[in-house]
Amino acid sequence: MDNGDIIGLILVYAYVILLLVISEKVLKKHPNFSRKFLHIMVGNVLFILPLFQSRWVMALLAAAPFILLTFLISPYSPLKIKDRISGSGHGLGLVYYAISWTVLALIFFDQPWIIAVGIAAMSYGDGMASLVGMKYGKIKYNISGDNKSLEGSLTMFLVLICTIGIVLTYYAVPIQPLAIVGVALVATIFEGITPKGLDNLTACFSAVATYILMTV
Repeated sequence: MDNGDIIGLILVYAYVILLLVISEKVLKKHPNFSRKFLHIMVGNVLFILPLFQSRWVMALLAAAPFILLTFLISPYSPLKIKDRISGSGHGLGLVYYAISWTVLALIFFDQPWIIAVGIAAMSYGDGMASLVGMKYGKIKYNISGDNKSLEGSLTMFLVLICTIGIVLTYYAVPIQPLAIVGVALVATIFEGITPKGLDNLTACFSAVATYILMTV
């Protein structure tokens, strides 16, 4: 493990711990907002990815441990830890989030911008869709058992167009506007038709697949 991996691990864990403290202590009176705040802000780990020099360190030490951690604070945990964040909304949503990052890190370590596209879709896109939908959503739809809103879906589409462009610029990857629009549209559709927190898997992987197909 070289210095980049060590610094990357320290930054990831320090940042996530900071977010957990803010979510649990500062925003404790607003559990739904707190959960979405965490969901969105954790996405900023994508800016730390270039520090890692080892696929296994990023996937197995930075990402994978959060699968167990988020499960243990979920309503399905055998420990029955009372946690406001996972206790609101879909209890396994953060677990799926961690699974997505781990899988992407294993497969696309040498192309971190692809990992970042997936993280952006499930953090900024999905998180903002839910946040805006809960507060301003008036036009509702329900395709697979979960209530969604047209306002939330439109927000996700627009947010992804902006954030994916920023992410690719950060990684110095050529901007292909049509690909960005395609990724945003497909991820938004999958988020809209996927129930019970599983959109942290489908929005992420559909965004990555679309980006790869449209930039080959």
